[in-house]
Amino acid sequence: MAAVTMYSTPWCGYCHRLKGQLKRAGIEFVEVDIEQVPAAAKIVEKVNNGNQTVPTLVFADGSALTNPSVAQVAEKLIV
Repeated sequence: MAAVTMYSTPWCGYCHRLKGQLKRAGIEFVEVDIEQVPAAAKIVEKVNNGNQTVPTLVFADGSALTNPSVAQVAEKLIV
């Protein structure tokens, strides 16, 4: 199972870019479309002070990053 869950939307350019970067870096992730999964939208809102800001990544330890760089994701996974 992936150590990262990416919350996104199909129309989000930042999401598409980060997905490509993570794939090229070999970082596994599970993607959840917040428009299709209402509970996921609530998770994103909780992490982002009520905003549905994507991409939001939630890690296995419960921590989250919003619109991170691939370097930030990789660093978080190493720690």
